[in-house]
Amino acid sequence: MSARFEELKTKAKPLFIPFIMAGDPSPEETIELALLLQDEGADVLELGIPYSDPLADGPVIQEAAKRAKGMTIEKAMQLVKQMREQGLEIPVLIFTYINPFLQLGEERFFTLAKENDVDGLLIPDLPFEESESLRQRCREEHISYISLVAPTTSPERLYHIAQESQGFLYCVSSLGVTGERKDFHPETKRLLREAKSFTDIPVALGFGISTRAQFIEVGKVCDGVIIGSSIIRKVHELRMENPKNWKKTFGSYISSLTKEKAGV
Repeated sequence: MSARFEELKTKAKPLFIPFIMAGDPSPEETIELALLLQDEGADVLELGIPYSDPLADGPVIQEAAKRAKGMTIEKAMQLVKQMREQGLEIPVLIFTYINPFLQLGEERFFTLAKENDVDGLLIPDLPFEESESLRQRCREEHISYISLVAPTTSPERLYHIAQESQGFLYCVSSLGVTGERKDFHPETKRLLREAKSFTDIPVALGFGISTRAQFIEVGKVCDGVIIGSSIIRKVHELRMENPKNWKKTFGSYISSLTKEKAGV
């Protein structure tokens, strides 16, 4: 596990874990957004890679991928180095699919991860049972391999995945793709309760969280809150309204979602 992810165990809960798309709408603004999110209290940054067949991505993230023209895993990882040079200190994980990962190549990925100070890897369409060798390589390279579980995951399988998890355990709140939702799957609380009993790393919930009320509710029953679609949608709206001065308004929006997060 990466040293930065180890530090998460000692941080106040719930952790704030935003997802952004690398290159949306430009590499330079991706760096700006990452730094702004850190300033607003982000504890981990998920950096998505555009892909033409995104199994888990809803419409908002798909549109972000379209705007991020020409972005690749390699270019995204190089952005991480630039983020570090400008003061980013929180863990960064690469969120990609298995085809782009295989096209890049395992050796090349780990070389780039070391060169550009990347902390983690998440591949949503790689089944846990098929990830053993990659998880082992991640351990050897001190890269946290983030595993996913869903409300339909059986207790037996959940236990096995939780025992092998690194960094944090990513719990999916709903079946289907990412996107803002009013309600979560009825088995979500059961999933979180069991997951927390099976591992000592943070347990985080994602897919559908978009309001302060949801942040508070989720923060009471798990260690981290993952927010993607609502952040990407808000940034795009603000950039369209005021391309030169969107950051201040966006900072206020993030504060309205996560302020006093240590006390919820």
